[in-house]
This record gives sequence, C-alpha cells and structure tokens, in this order.
Amino acid sequence: MKSNLLTKPFNYSYTNLTFVLIGINILVFFLGQIVPRSQIYLAMVPGLVVTRYYLWQFVTYMFVHGGFSHILFNMLGLFFFGASVERRMGSREFLLFYLLTGTLAGIFSFLVYYFTGAYYVVLVGASGAVYAVLLAYAVYYPDSRIYIFGLIPVKAPVLVVAYTVIAVFSQASGGSNVAHLTHLAGFGFAFLYLLIRLRINPIEAFTGRSSRPW
Repeated sequence: MKSNLLTKPFNYSYTNLTFVLIGINILVFFLGQIVPRSQIYLAMVPGLVVTRYYLWQFVTYMFVHGGFSHILFNMLGLFFFGASVERRMGSREFLLFYLLTGTLAGIFSFLVYYFTGAYYVVLVGASGAVYAVLLAYAVYYPDSRIYIFGLIPVKAPVLVVAYTVIAVFSQASGGSNVAHLTHLAGFGFAFLYLLIRLRINPIEAFTGRSSRPW
C-alpha cells in the first residue's frame, strides 16, 4: 500500500530513547523537589494555559510527577513496556508515538476540565503516554503475560481491557485525584495512532485475526 505523508515510515533505528525519557522524567522530578515553583510552570493548569498562554504545558505536564510513588510506578511501566515497543517501532517512531499520544491526552483533558469549570486543576504525570505504550505493547505482544503483583499471570490485551474498565468505572464514580480521564485518552489516541499511522488494527491483534505483517 502506498504511503502518504501521514503514514510514511521513518528509517528504522534503535537508540534506547526509553531510557532517555526516563532520565528526563527523573531530572524534572528532582527539579521540582529543589524548585517547587517550577511545577506550576510545567504542570498542566487549564486556567494558566488560557490566561497566560502556557501552551508548553500540554507537553511538559507528562514529565512532572506528584510524588515518589507516582514517578516510580510510571517509570517502571515505561521501563518494562517502553523498551520492547521502541524495539518494534524504532526509536524515532516510538518518540513520536510517546510524545504525540501524551500531548493529545493532555489537550483532551484540558478541554474537559476547562469546559466543566475545573480551571485550576493541576494535571501531572506520564500516565497518559505510559497507558498508550501499554496498549502498543499488547498489540505487538498479544501473547505476552504480565504478572500482577509478581504472582498472577495476565495476558497483555486482557490487562488493557481490565485497566480500561477500571478507569471508566473510576472516572464515572469520581472522588479521586487520579486522572483516569487522561489514562483513557492515552488508550484512545494510541488506538488511533496504531490504526491510522501504522495501519495496525488493535482489535484484530487482540482477537488473533491479524496476520501480523508488522
């Protein structure tokens, strides 16, 4: 099938960008500990985006974390799933995938927060992009088993479905500081990226109907 500008692939290369992304997250985390005010400039706050035009926050929010456990679990997810996805996609494709899905998840969350009057909610964390990476991992490695708590083996696609159900239920029930909406957006934009740019149907990959030419 002929490629257009939207689907034109990068030349394959693998340069361990996953570890670079992890390093940037760690550096930004320590910056926030040393200079707490920096988090206000880098986190995504709808009111500041609109009134002060802090448009960079759509990207930088995903490198800011609210505490040690927050960054630990996000970086563990990026470490375990990101390297494998990067190896399949190639580093440049993976970087585009990670930054674009994370940015779009942030923009989507911004629109929801803004139009519901949550002008000064503070959105931080790589979770939207990490959830996108998890979905890509499940597509590329649908038979892979992930051990929950190191004990319970679950196939990667089943884990994606379970996380989706949990996020939907948690978002609907409210009362949590976790950005479940951003997690769902990460899944959604990853699905579209795989389908439109890489021409991979995640549903076919999950159900075994794909011939997997990729």
